[in-house]
Amino acid sequence: MKVTVDFDITPDEVRKLFGLPDVEAFQRQMMDDIRERMMAGVEGYDPIKLFQPYLAGTMASWDMFQKMLTNVPGMSGAGAAASDATTGKK
Repeated sequence: MKVTVDFDITPDEVRKLFGLPDVEAFQRQMMDDIRERMMAGVEGYDPIKLFQPYLAGTMASWDMFQKMLTNVPGMSGAGAAASDATTGKK
């Protein structure tokens, strides 16, 4: 037996149903902040500097993930060779 149930519900209603917070104001504020930074730095616009405060934690976790992969047992062949080539260790 197969039972299918369809709900005709808006995303806002789903958010309220599951008790999720309304982040629309937060998203709007963040986009306004990014827009202000872009307009202030139009002459020397550097997207890396613009998004650096938002990506700092993300990049650190990515580096940690890469280090974890190079230290996995059984992965020492290619990972260790690449690590040794970049660090200059033998």
